[in-house]
Amino acid sequence: MSSVNEAANPSAPQPGVKTDSFGNPIDPTVGFARGTIIRSSIDEALRLRHGGAVAARRVNLLGAESIGVFTGNQRDFPINADDIVSLCEEWVGPGLCAEELRQVAIGHMGGRSDDAVSTFNRTSAGIIATIAALADGKPVVSVVPPGGRSHASVVRGSKIAGVPVHEVQGDKEWAKAIDAAKPELVVITTVTSSLERLEDHVAREVIHYAHAVGATVFLDEAYGARLRTVLHGGALSLQLGADISITNCDKAGLSGPRAGVLVGRPNLVTAAAAKGAEFGMEARAPIAAAVLRSLQKYQPKDLKEESASGQKLADALEQKMGNVVQRSDLGPMVDEDDVLRVLMKMAGREGEKPVVVPCEATSALGMVLLEDHGILTVNTHGQPGARVSLRLKPTLDALGRTGGFDAVVAAVMQSLEKIAGLIHDRDAIAQLVVGK
Repeated sequence: MSSVNEAANPSAPQPGVKTDSFGNPIDPTVGFARGTIIRSSIDEALRLRHGGAVAARRVNLLGAESIGVFTGNQRDFPINADDIVSLCEEWVGPGLCAEELRQVAIGHMGGRSDDAVSTFNRTSAGIIATIAALADGKPVVSVVPPGGRSHASVVRGSKIAGVPVHEVQGDKEWAKAIDAAKPELVVITTVTSSLERLEDHVAREVIHYAHAVGATVFLDEAYGARLRTVLHGGALSLQLGADISITNCDKAGLSGPRAGVLVGRPNLVTAAAAKGAEFGMEARAPIAAAVLRSLQKYQPKDLKEESASGQKLADALEQKMGNVVQRSDLGPMVDEDDVLRVLMKMAGREGEKPVVVPCEATSALGMVLLEDHGILTVNTHGQPGARVSLRLKPTLDALGRTGGFDAVVAAVMQSLEKIAGLIHDRDAIAQLVVGK
């Protein structure tokens, strides 16, 4: 169990401060070490802007089909032509689709017939608004899967609410954490963005215990609402017993848009929606209309296809990179520390202190994968606070656009070789990561 607060800038490790395997102090809000290139969320935003420019150049030269998305986020905008003049109209449109959206979202999340639904412009926005609305001045307890951590939005939402957040993994003493904190709100992350998963029986136990001491339970089911159920036979989200739950509309089998859908007890959803509106986090009419269409056309087989492709890609990458390759339900992962170690070894600099931190190395790798090979990852397009490991989660058409499994693995190895040749040059890495 630990308390976490926002860190602004990198500094020398202090007693009790967690460090990465290179001795760099970890920013507890985002869970990775910051360096001299990526110093804060501002630099992450600059990296994202530069990644967008790199992608645009490739599309202008080679066309949209030259880029495959390996973030796991499809991000289509599935509206019908007729929706543009009806459901997308800002004043009347939300009322026209409200009940239809409520019904399909309740069905998707396993809610009750009288549950309420609200949409947000991001799942992160919904999490922040919910915590800000419901923490009630008391510490938030965040229960996460073994080996996982809370999304940065849980920490940031707690900071906005002016309360500490106490994080505890599901295989640790979460009951003691709840007893000590006496929270009004317990947040449970069933599946993290790195795809660590909390078993359903543990989630049920936490929910039951939290309710027994009078706390409200909020599920972060950004991935879990479908990944748990489709790939692991789990219960629908709200059938675990929580009060409210949120999921992401462009992950794990949903095609987009980028949005968060909050479902649950009406008084809680209304409070979160009101807080979100105060912050400008609500989903406007066109996004809400696309959310409706996305939920309506959802097919579990799409998620199964994504998962199968990801496993084949993991097989192929593991043959080249060995046991540094980990597996998630949606594809291969290489921890950011391991990526930097691989680069230092390839460069013949294993005994040296790296001039960059791991997140800067993976960002540079992502830029080369994108510019040279059309492989778009969270390492170039993740929002500030997103995980920085190398993760390849192919969306449905990503492998076809980038030449297939062998071509993607070859691209990763060629990109590693290119970065290894620059890994001693901090300015060259900075040029790759954030541009001029």
